[in-house]
Amino acid sequence: MGPDVSSSHDLENQIALVTGAAQGLGFGIAKELAARGATVFIGDIQREKADTAVREFFGNAVELNIADSASVDRCFEQIGKLDILVNNAGVGQNVAAISQLTDQEWRRVINITLTGTFYCCRAAARIMEKQGAGCIVNIASINGQNPAALVAAYNVAKAGVISLTRTLALELAAYGVRVNAVSPGPVYTEFNKTVMAQRCQSLNITEEQMIERIRGSIPLGRWGEAVDIANVVAFLCSKDAGWITGEVLRVSGGLEGVSAAPPKRAKE
Repeated sequence: MGPDVSSSHDLENQIALVTGAAQGLGFGIAKELAARGATVFIGDIQREKADTAVREFFGNAVELNIADSASVDRCFEQIGKLDILVNNAGVGQNVAAISQLTDQEWRRVINITLTGTFYCCRAAARIMEKQGAGCIVNIASINGQNPAALVAAYNVAKAGVISLTRTLALELAAYGVRVNAVSPGPVYTEFNKTVMAQRCQSLNITEEQMIERIRGSIPLGRWGEAVDIANVVAFLCSKDAGWITGEVLRVSGGLEGVSAAPPKRAKE
């Protein structure tokens, strides 16, 4: 047998930007990349939270509003060299049937979750093309592959992220830049809690009942944790994934999606 080579520092000398990483899933990803030796920047619109977050792993905080292309360009110019971009920032949708979905809510979700990811991918592509190297990982969702009812804008935004990932992988391949996506299943973060509370109300069940219902639908029998997603993102950023691009990797404990049809709404 060969020597036991630790991968704990397999991202040394790599400069990484994780968007929306002041808390939740993004924070878990940023911590894991830092633990593996990367110099990590947290780009978040919540600058104070970002400043607090980076103290846990000696990272760097930069202000970033992904829905504003000028803010994105300033952030990427400030960082300069960039080896890894993880597009984690996005928003969930307020639960509503398509017939009840407002223009404002549709635009809010699409503008941040899809267009914001595009702005960041475009800025990173310009840097990485010149470098002739780099890695982009976009955080999609199982909803982008198997849409759930009552969150159409979110489903469409994440499906768009998947298409953007595959398109960019083709365009950047000649430059030695890899682009992949991860589609997480249910991870119990503040992001999920908000949507779950709305779904509980629409189904007239408690949060505990909803948590158990979702857990029971996952083949591996448990909710995901941030580290489950972070480990896969770190792998895709590493040399071990050097021949992987254009892939969408579902990390969901075996859950493919939630396809249940909602009942008729009560007449208003």
